[in-house]
Amino acid sequence: MGEDPLDNDVEKMLSESGYSDKAIGYIKDRRKIGVLENADQITDLTGPCGDKMKISLNIKDGTIDDAKIQVLGCPGAVASGSALVSLARGKTVEEAKEIDLDRLYKELERMPDQKVHCARLAIKTLQKALEEYSSREEKG
Repeated sequence: MGEDPLDNDVEKMLSESGYSDKAIGYIKDRRKIGVLENADQITDLTGPCGDKMKISLNIKDGTIDDAKIQVLGCPGAVASGSALVSLARGKTVEEAKEIDLDRLYKELERMPDQKVHCARLAIKTLQKALEEYSSREEKG
């Protein structure tokens, strides 16, 4: 089986719209998309544009062992969520709380300027999940 020409057309459109090859790779990578079974924390958030994200985290000994994200939104939201999951995996909860917009943008390399709200939504979704997890852990 050869490459699907439709995939090439979509990649070309994304590239022409201002997405880096790395961001396009995150859009296409389905391994980070979904919900973890028996997750330690599941949090969802809706952005002002109407995009929705749901992040699920498995946390072992204070470290994010695994993470997945579900996204109902544009390619910018998918790229941002997928890249964020990559950044968060393997980090302690405290380290993951430090992931900010600059770090996420460096990971994505380039996205259309009007998609900054997608990256903000991804960061806010992770931060909300970590706050909820930490709050529940403190209560014991």
